[in-house]
Amino acid sequence: MLRETRIGPASRVPLVVASDILALVIAAAAAFDLEIPPHGIEGLAPILYPFVGIILLAVRRAYRWSPRDAALDHVLPIVGGLGIATLLSLALADIGHGDPLTRPWIEVWILASMLVVLQRATLGLYHRARLLRGIGQRPTLIVGAGAIGARLARRLAGAPDYGLAPIGFLDDRPLPEDNVGGRPAPVLGGLADLDRVVREYRVEQVVVAFSSAPDRAVVELVRRCEDMGLEVGLVPRLFDLWNHRAAYDPIGGLPVLHLRGTDLRGWQFAIKSALDRTVAALALLLLSPVLLVIACLVRASSAGPVLFRQRRVGLDGREFNLLKFRSMRIPTPEELAASEDRGGLAPGGVEGIDRRTGVGRFLRRSSLDELPQLFNVLWGEMSLVGPRPERPEFVDRFRPLHDRYDERHRVKSGITGWAQIHGLRGRTSLADRIEMDNFYIEHFSLSLDLRIIVRTLVVVFRSAE
Repeated sequence: MLRETRIGPASRVPLVVASDILALVIAAAAAFDLEIPPHGIEGLAPILYPFVGIILLAVRRAYRWSPRDAALDHVLPIVGGLGIATLLSLALADIGHGDPLTRPWIEVWILASMLVVLQRATLGLYHRARLLRGIGQRPTLIVGAGAIGARLARRLAGAPDYGLAPIGFLDDRPLPEDNVGGRPAPVLGGLADLDRVVREYRVEQVVVAFSSAPDRAVVELVRRCEDMGLEVGLVPRLFDLWNHRAAYDPIGGLPVLHLRGTDLRGWQFAIKSALDRTVAALALLLLSPVLLVIACLVRASSAGPVLFRQRRVGLDGREFNLLKFRSMRIPTPEELAASEDRGGLAPGGVEGIDRRTGVGRFLRRSSLDELPQLFNVLWGEMSLVGPRPERPEFVDRFRPLHDRYDERHRVKSGITGWAQIHGLRGRTSLADRIEMDNFYIEHFSLSLDLRIIVRTLVVVFRSAE
């Protein structure tokens, strides 16, 4: 049986490695006057530095590819790996020279880290732009047409920058489409139709997502996919409990994963709380001129208070007053009477009578209306990063309708969060936001918070409505 070879995401790795080598060579050449052939071991160290750096980056798993991979996700491995490479190169130079100069090596480390991160970001933006234009999408077959498989297909169809285009499902006994919330692709057959579907649709990726078939049949299907050179992904059972802290520890021939949940009372949350208040205080101090200008504009835009207060539900279901700059004018008695006939004023005043002022529209588009929430953070009612808080009446409505909704309240609410940086702002799927919020809690770390804050600065000026 011949094995088919296909070009997948791994084909990006040689390009990234070559770009990294070029960046490291430029960094070494800028800090040292490289001579070829080198004179002595001390002259050999800068020449070997790019190759030592590549090895350390590989050890630090900086070449691991994943969908929606971002340069920011690799900053710490890159800086750490190149730091170790710099120390090793400095030690090599020390062998041939009694007193090697450390300043050029510090310059190499800083410059190399900046160049590698920059070229990673450039390549990432290039690949993302291509994917958003539909170029380079990989035809993806989903095994299992149930609720989880349908949800996965909807995610992939709505996010082309993952690079996986769902072309259909395989399932021996698919559930009715209405029972799974809709499918963006058809059911193409059963598990026995794998070879035909792969040839007909030129499938490159297969994802197993809770098929109705017996496990033995699914195992055989995965083996067949491997024989055909297809990449295979698996949505695991109990996926709600999985996180990056899971440890693989086989017992005999049985693979066993030890799950470690997020310690909500651990040292990282203690540091997070202290950093929240410190950063909020500094931000309020630095942004005080901006806050004053916005306050004056709000006051001049229409009669009413500068700040808008609204009850929200936060940590452990406790209510607090969330602060925003007022973006709407006060409703007239006639508007209030008309709204009562429709069941009250719509949230935000947008779905019903649009009462937004010109200043208010700008504040909402730029998210500057959220700045007063820094006071909520300073008072300990909110965090910089966390699930967005909801109004009490909506919490009571959503709690019985959506699984795991209350689990969002295990941590403090945030000004920004994992859901927001993935575009789930304003009128977006509540189920998707719940899933993203709980993913953030299960995978919490201080480095993840930092990534979310940095990415928030990139998307903050996109429309939130």
